[in-house]
Amino acid sequence: MSKLKLGAIGMSEGNGHPYSWSAIFNGYNMEYMKDCPFPVIPDYLSKQSFPDDSLGNLGSVTHIWTQKRTMSEHIAASSKIQYIVDNMEDMIGHIDAVLLARDDAENHSKMALPFIKAGLPVFIDKPFALSMQDARIMLNAQTFDQQIFSCSSLRYARELQLSEAERNDMGDIVYVEGSVMKHWETYGMHILEPIVAQIPNRGRLLSVTPIKSSDMHIVLVQWKNCLANLKVSGKIPSTLSFTFYGTQGNATKVFSDSFACFKASLSTFVDQVNTRNQIIPRSETLEIVEIIEKGTII
Repeated sequence: MSKLKLGAIGMSEGNGHPYSWSAIFNGYNMEYMKDCPFPVIPDYLSKQSFPDDSLGNLGSVTHIWTQKRTMSEHIAASSKIQYIVDNMEDMIGHIDAVLLARDDAENHSKMALPFIKAGLPVFIDKPFALSMQDARIMLNAQTFDQQIFSCSSLRYARELQLSEAERNDMGDIVYVEGSVMKHWETYGMHILEPIVAQIPNRGRLLSVTPIKSSDMHIVLVQWKNCLANLKVSGKIPSTLSFTFYGTQGNATKVFSDSFACFKASLSTFVDQVNTRNQIIPRSETLEIVEIIEKGTII
């Protein structure tokens, strides 16, 4: 299959994905990337071997749009993007797919719809939507069923995945604790999706109970066969981690490799574009949106 030409859309506050996602395809220029406003990105990129560790064999990010021209110019120089557009719709006709690399989900519907209606596959950064209404608006606008791809990249973090041996030792998983910093609306996905993806027998969703005090936002999620306690700690230090409790034992998993999970999720998106197979069950995506919406405290 021919390499995809991708357009990147960014940025949102606190989210450096236009830099990192583009670099994973294109490689990067350290002279500019060292000034990336998210120091963790040049740090983990420097530990990879480019071009061998890139996804350049699958495609390249050829176009970039952000709300500020100077920002677009710096991302383009850092991540070797050839074209900068002043209006995001100007990419249409020049690209094969879109990376909506912003996590301000309240804007996802508005920003994704021109590309969805144009028939372009779109990777929508987590969270897909903050409400079922917005999720339905985007899904109902699809020109084909597999047009939208959206997930937390931690779905593909190997270090968070339970091995077959661990599953056998634990028995049936009945309770999970997950912890992450920052905000429920943008980062709750990171501790929700790996649970949904790994516990297919959790049963139907019964209840979502949020509690918030100062920076601490805790959401208790109850399925028929499993309970999850999700802690989002704001600025309070907290390791991104999970403890899975089964009827016979438990296992703790700690997140450690941003590059690998970003690369895996981007590769999976390209797979979906090329094969037109729905890789993440749509029911899981909608269940996660429902939990995010019910867990939000305004």
